[in-house]
Amino acid sequence: MANRYFTQDTFDFLTALAANNRREWFDEHKPDYEAMVRTPALNFISDIATDLAMISPHFLALPRKAGGALMRVNRDIRFGHDKRPFKTNIGIQFRHEVGKDVHAPGFYLHIEPNDCFVGVGLWRPDMQALGKIRDAIVDQGDAWLVARDDTVFSHKFTLVGDSLTNAPRGYAKDHPLLTDLKRKDFLALALARMTDATIRSKHFYPKVVESYAQSVPFMRYLCQALELRF
Repeated sequence: MANRYFTQDTFDFLTALAANNRREWFDEHKPDYEAMVRTPALNFISDIATDLAMISPHFLALPRKAGGALMRVNRDIRFGHDKRPFKTNIGIQFRHEVGKDVHAPGFYLHIEPNDCFVGVGLWRPDMQALGKIRDAIVDQGDAWLVARDDTVFSHKFTLVGDSLTNAPRGYAKDHPLLTDLKRKDFLALALARMTDATIRSKHFYPKVVESYAQSVPFMRYLCQALELRF
């Protein structure tokens, strides 16, 4: 049974966009983008608000065309060599109420042909936030281990992202939690990757909500380390 959000037409559009990543093509197919990508994404964001609030009332599900949980389709091409103008995935991030951009704790959903997944946490936090998390790990290591190794979270998610080669400046090189102190990202991805078929099915919505709920120990710890409400 299908859901009321994403369909095969959604994936067909994303595949076509990847093959025709030009502004002229996108402008010509803008109605398809609205019908197959943006409208179902905004419907999903609107619907999940209640369930997300039950997990934590401090993460925002804003169904806006701009400035909300749906990430922009336009790529920032100012600084990279890749000058393709459009993203070929759907990115949805429910970020913390204090966050002004993606560099804040958030619940994430990625939809792309043959690459769909749920993620949680922080991507490349600034030095102040990173320092707070590292200090919390040093000062409250037991609490970090309880969150990181929580039975449900550790069986459903894996920590990913970049790390330093050596111990960060100011932290002991022989600290027992050095592997975590060296992290530059505090991200976790759901181990059960969602297939395209799952995204199109009736199981899509409850699976996303379930995954977010399973990440609570990790997300609560990050919020506490950053002195944010959870």
